[in-house]
Amino acid sequence: MQLPSPPLPRRAFLGSIVAATAAASFAQAAQARIGIGQIGTQHAHASGKMDAVRRLSDLYDVIGLAGGEGSKADVYQGVPPMSELELLSNPRIQAVLVETSVEEACATALRAVRAGKHVHLDKPGALGHEEFRAMRMEAAQRRRIVQMGYMLRYNPAFELLFQAHREGWLGDILEIDAMMGKLAEPALRSSLAKLPGGGMFELACHIIDAAITLLGKPAQVHAFSTPSKPEDNFKDNQLAVLLYPKATVTIRCNHDDPFGGPRRRFQVAGTKGAMEILPLESGRATLWLSEAHGPWKKGVNIVTLPLPKGRYDAEFVALAGMIRGEMEERWSAPHDVAVHETVLRASGVLA
Repeated sequence: MQLPSPPLPRRAFLGSIVAATAAASFAQAAQARIGIGQIGTQHAHASGKMDAVRRLSDLYDVIGLAGGEGSKADVYQGVPPMSELELLSNPRIQAVLVETSVEEACATALRAVRAGKHVHLDKPGALGHEEFRAMRMEAAQRRRIVQMGYMLRYNPAFELLFQAHREGWLGDILEIDAMMGKLAEPALRSSLAKLPGGGMFELACHIIDAAITLLGKPAQVHAFSTPSKPEDNFKDNQLAVLLYPKATVTIRCNHDDPFGGPRRRFQVAGTKGAMEILPLESGRATLWLSEAHGPWKKGVNIVTLPLPKGRYDAEFVALAGMIRGEMEERWSAPHDVAVHETVLRASGVLA
């Protein structure tokens, strides 16, 4: 017969209660975190997105990776490998990062949505517009979040620009002039040459998204392409002109520019003010105002705003807030559809 265990000393007893309470609190905190998985590692931002959600460990519990075969990035070490079916059927996973090639991205996102998952879909989302539109509208019908990976949406300088426009500081916007370029190595040129829309489709979609955030869908889009090396069939030097009733928007994308990174800019001029963000992701800007607003004086304001520690941190903090119902989706399905259509028109894919 087993003898009863002797009673614990008071100090040990209290210690066991504290330990049990701490374990329960830890379990509750872990349960409160959002289960997330990733499908694919082919997108240029894939490892950066995984790094962001792993570092935001108070918000996310990274549960698995599907389609990561061949990836040697350190950020994937320790992430359990899964098949896509296993990942999408896992009830602990609430959200999925879609980081496949652009050719596979939209169909993958649709499978995730139909499995009941929220989705972070990296830009530009799909090669074909009808495929993208159908996926994005079905997600809205199913009340599933699809957060597009347009990182400028959450950049502090762009947040200030959106506020300035929303609150009327700039008056009626009459012009936007924006550029996003880089010097592409031969391997990248070869990869992007396979995309019918070229550099405008793959990279300048970020600044097109920002322009449409401010002005909505354009009435007309005119696309121009002047390749610097016609022999490799890559649209590396492009211009798009977006026409509105009161505004003209020019979007440039150049992948043969050795100073494309530091020259990336977004400039807006209106009837009451103007703002230039240069370089795009720096948090630095110049704000010109006809009248003072909040902390910003009349005249010229030199703006330097602090940046999040990680390039993608702010968008994943926002995604967590949307999934938990703490904030609404700021960029709607119709907005994302308008952006995708405009990107295809600006890159010469749609007439």
